[in-house]
Amino acid sequence: MSADPHPYARLTPEVVLDALSSLGLWGDGTLMALSSYENRVYQVQLETPLESQGQGAPSSQVVVKFYRPERWSEAQILEEHAFAAELMAAEVPMIGPLILGGTSLHHFAGFAFSVSPRRGGRLPELDDFEVLEWIGRFLGRLHQVGEGASFSVRPELNLATFGWAARDYLLQNQCLPADVLSPWRAACDQALDLIEPYFAKGGAFKTLRLHGDCHPGNILWTPTELQGGGPHFVDLDDARTGPAVQDLWMLLSGERAQRTQQLCALLDGYEQMRPFDRRELVLIEPLRTLRMIHYSAWLASRWSDPTFPQHFPWFGTSDYWSGQTHELIEQIEAMQAPALSLP
Repeated sequence: MSADPHPYARLTPEVVLDALSSLGLWGDGTLMALSSYENRVYQVQLETPLESQGQGAPSSQVVVKFYRPERWSEAQILEEHAFAAELMAAEVPMIGPLILGGTSLHHFAGFAFSVSPRRGGRLPELDDFEVLEWIGRFLGRLHQVGEGASFSVRPELNLATFGWAARDYLLQNQCLPADVLSPWRAACDQALDLIEPYFAKGGAFKTLRLHGDCHPGNILWTPTELQGGGPHFVDLDDARTGPAVQDLWMLLSGERAQRTQQLCALLDGYEQMRPFDRRELVLIEPLRTLRMIHYSAWLASRWSDPTFPQHFPWFGTSDYWSGQTHELIEQIEAMQAPALSLP
């Protein structure tokens, strides 16, 4: 662990602008912090528009991302950047970092950072089946590229890292109040025991390089009447190896019938680009359960960062853990029910 428990306390607006100026980019002093808890991300207005290297028109605004120290190695970050470059070369709408001074990863004042062109957009309307089909096509294209090679240093999404390791971290660091510890641990252990055979079945499924965190907030939509309109993907920070369904299930919501309709629309687009192994649908609820457990451990592991208590004041309370226990019990029931299927 770093001797400095809050390294981002050193990341002042002056440091952000000085980091950019070290690359020959000059901000006009206008900065806006973008929504990000794991890293620190800023939109910066430049004095002179920057050529965007094939990512659209020259940009007078850039997005500067300062990676959380000690989360990823330099090799892991560069592998993420290389994947983004592959996707853009294949004309998959991904916003990746710019190559400046011969590299996409830079260092300043103890921080690793990257610079990307700013491209706006809004959340996609996931109740529109045409939008879902369009997103499905692009996910199929993303996975076409993803299956063309393998990650060497980025991790795999599996039961050990997302499940048991997260559970053990929470228990070993005494993150739960005594009054809710036993019920949560019992539900968590039962859930993870149920997941194990699902992943044993999933072991026969093909894995590939994924976006990894393909929730609606990481897909931006621009008006279709504009050139290049439609969905584009952002934030490959959680890119990893796993089953294709990981990049689909977070786009499903609502009751079972609604999720089935959404899935049909996604796969109508996806299967225009790439076959989908429908046996993977059995992994949706196990993956959802792993994300829940991993999310709690992530919050606990970041609690020394002042922004986390500020934005998640409810975390760690007895009410929070009681709610998590209830949700785990619901997930146990969901995993024991028939998997989502298509007509």
